[in-house]
Amino acid sequence: MQPFRFAVQATSATSAKEWNDTARSAQDLGYSTLLLADHYLGPGRAQRAARWPPQDLAPLTAMTMAAARTETLRVGCRVFCVDYHVPSVLAKEAATLDLLSDGRLEFGIGAGWSEPEYRAMGLNFALPGRRVDKLREVIALVKSQWSGAPLELRGEHVTAIDHAGLPLPVQRPRPPIMIGGSGRRVLSLAAREADIVSIANVPFEERDDAGRTPAQEAAHRYDVVRRAAGGRLGELEIESSPFFARITADTASAAERVARTVGMSPDGVLDHPNVLIGDTNAVIDRLHERRERFGANYITVQQRQAADFAPVVAHLTGH
Repeated sequence: MQPFRFAVQATSATSAKEWNDTARSAQDLGYSTLLLADHYLGPGRAQRAARWPPQDLAPLTAMTMAAARTETLRVGCRVFCVDYHVPSVLAKEAATLDLLSDGRLEFGIGAGWSEPEYRAMGLNFALPGRRVDKLREVIALVKSQWSGAPLELRGEHVTAIDHAGLPLPVQRPRPPIMIGGSGRRVLSLAAREADIVSIANVPFEERDDAGRTPAQEAAHRYDVVRRAAGGRLGELEIESSPFFARITADTASAAERVARTVGMSPDGVLDHPNVLIGDTNAVIDRLHERRERFGANYITVQQRQAADFAPVVAHLTGH
């Protein structure tokens, strides 16, 4: 099993000082990585339809600023959407950031999922198969462009010909790639091609259409990864994000509040893979259990929860 490490996902700041303080705090609290999100909708009807919080910051610029204000903190995005960026441009921007941060980039990429956001930005939301096909071609482009070899890629979705990529990233053979998703095809692709597999957030419902509880769904996704990875499994990190993390001695009250928010039972909430509620020792025990059940060693907490969660980080990483 991979050792535990932790990230903060942050998208909010109203000034340069506030963002710089967020990055410095994440580093000082012992977090490995500061992650952004590749979403663009401000308040309005489209944002409400997407059911995703408004995003203050665009990822690449914010990642660059965070890297410039820290020394050891890694920076990344959970995860870039293939349809929101010109692939060759994104690959060059990412390589530049790895170079200028002295090798602190983690490159996350996914096939996209928010149809309301696509529609609001005037983008075509293709069928899942075509989006995963494009993701596969983009990953091939990124790896080729970062290698420095001449590019001769002529795909259905991606073309890169008659040149080599510059700059070369500092991390060799390349920066770690995180691929995020929930379906069998994208998780299998991630198992074969990624260094970090992000098992996307599991829906907040007692049972899904397949009759699985959220914990069973997370275990099912990990099983897909395990089968597709084969001998690579021991090299992979599995990333999971507890959207609700509460360090508290009053577990029952905290679970009831989250349950009212998401429309689940308190017991269902406590076992949900994207929820961590309890005192420090209980949360540590649950993280060990979840690493056993579905491989999750790389844990991302939300910006507002980073300080309260820091004792867990310190215990499990020695920082």
